Parts: sequence; structure tokens; C-alpha cells
Amino acid sequence: MKLNGSNTSVKVTVLGDGAMGTACALLLAERPGRTVCLWSRLPENAELLQQHRENRRLLPGVPIPESIELTAEFARAVAGADILVVAIPTAYLRSTLQGLSAAVPPGIPVVSVVKGIENGTLLRPTEIIVNVLGEREVATLCGPSHAEEIARRLPASVVVASRNLSLAEQAQELFTTDRFRVYTNLDIVGVELAAAFKNVIAIAAGICDGLEYGDNAKAALVTRGIVEITRFGVSLGAESETFNGLAGLGDLLTTCFSQHSRNRRAGEQLGRGKPLADVLAGIQGVVEGVTTCRSVHELAIARGIELPIIGEVYRVLFEGRSPREASQSLMSRPMKAEG
Repeated sequence: MKLNGSNTSVKVTVLGDGAMGTACALLLAERPGRTVCLWSRLPENAELLQQHRENRRLLPGVPIPESIELTAEFARAVAGADILVVAIPTAYLRSTLQGLSAAVPPGIPVVSVVKGIENGTLLRPTEIIVNVLGEREVATLCGPSHAEEIARRLPASVVVASRNLSLAEQAQELFTTDRFRVYTNLDIVGVELAAAFKNVIAIAAGICDGLEYGDNAKAALVTRGIVEITRFGVSLGAESETFNGLAGLGDLLTTCFSQHSRNRRAGEQLGRGKPLADVLAGIQGVVEGVTTCRSVHELAIARGIELPIIGEVYRVLFEGRSPREASQSLMSRPMKAEG
């Protein structure tokens, strides 16, 4: 696949009709020479999208142009596709791809916009993709990029990472528009870990909001959060510089402070005393940080990595500790030098 050159015609198939999948389809369809297909797992979802030309549940008020094909027929969606963009939440990624694997063209490259770590296997999204679909070139696109803003063409910058620089550069060319700037990176491990981990820190930031702890506490939490993210990532082979970039600090800031962040909003409601089951039932879309927290906590224990914030979020989510008790536990830790 060669994407460079204005005369090149490319078909891109986006798997997953959630907010990010829809936003990616809109973004990819902006430039000429592109055929974009948005695949829905559920036929009723595809029918609603076709009827309204709008994702009314997740991106109300944003029209989907007629140039984007909408379908629940997978064979039709991937026919002639040059590249797949996967936008399926981590918790459903393996099961969804297993049902599609026989029809996926061999060797077709994949760009993932999925953020998380799979429970049980502790695999990153691109590892799950290769595990299910077989060996192929993969990349991940991450950074401060809420779908609600991307779909409305607000400016954003992200990073695309792959061990294959050629694929990273091709994906860069594919996604870049006058309102969406893409940088390349070879550290796919660091980029994916940063993207997953920041959702858990965002839950903690939301808890700060729910407890009304103010700006000082939240700033401290986010700052110490990037320390934990970096410590965790480097221990798993990532480059420390990655966590100071768009996939690390950039995405963390957005997710911890944005009104669009489901993870921050979930944490805020937990901080106000709402039970986790009620919180999740009341939020449209998947709160990735909840399942990711379990995976990160498990990995940290197995590798002996100290992650105080993650540990307390885990106890709030899964062991019944109150948010106020968790915050007090963090504040009363032994004194130490910064680092």
C-alpha cells in the first residue's frame, strides 16, 4: 500500500461505529482520493446511521456525508480495502475480531485507535490484533483527541506509532488534514501503554473533582500520575521520552481535565459517593479505565512496580475502599524525595 501522492486512490475501512470510529471515518473522508467505509457490528446501528446520516447517540449534530459507506456487512466493508482502522473497545476487541478473522484479507495493515490493556492476557490492542488476525504490520494512533472535538473539526495533534516507520509515515499521510496534525514515533509499546494508563489516572482526577479537593490536589495527582505512567512503561521496554509527548502528557492532561472524558466523569461520580455499577450504567460508551485498571494493577504486582495512585484506584473500584480513604492513604505515605 502506498498512500503518498495526490493521485493515489485508497480504501479505508473503519471497524467500530462508536464515537471514535465515527470521528475517524469523518476525518479520513475529508481529503479527495479516499473511499471510506464505516462498519457496524450491529445491523440496527448501521440502519440508524444510514437513516439519519448522524451518530445521534454519541455525536449528535454532526452529519455523516454520503461519501462514507455505512454497513454491517463485513465482507462488503473489507472488499478492496487497503488498510483497516480498528476502533473497538479493548474489552470487546478479541471477541469481535475472532468472528471476523476468516474474512480479513491476509497481510492488510491495521491502524488501531483502541486504548487499553486486555484483562487476563495483559496484551496491548495491537498485540491482540496480531494474535487474532495473524502477523501483519500494525500501528497505533493516540494522543489528545476526543472524538467530540475531532468530529467537529477542532484542531488537534496526535502521534502514530509503529515498529515499521514506513507504515507510520503512510498512516501519518492518511490521517493528516488542515485541522489534524500527526507525528510519527517508533515506540509503539510506550504509546499504547501511555494511552491505556492515562484513563486510570483520569478516574483518580475525577475522584478529586467529586471530592472537591481543588486545583492544587488535582495538579499534584496528574503530575505524580505521569511519574507512575513513565515508571510502568519503562519497566516494560518503552522509551521514557514517549511519556513527555502527545501520547503521554498530552493525552493525560486532556483526559484528566476535559468535560468529554468518560473516565474523568466516572471518577467524579465515584468521588460523590455513587456506586460503580450505577456510574457505568449512566455513562454512554465504555469507561476503558475501569477494566484497564485491573490489568495495570495485575502487571504492576507481577513485576514489583510501585504504583500508589493505581493501587488506590483499584481498591476504590474493586475492593470497596471509599474515595476519601484512598486519598488519605496517598497523602499519608512515607516522606521521600521527588522522583
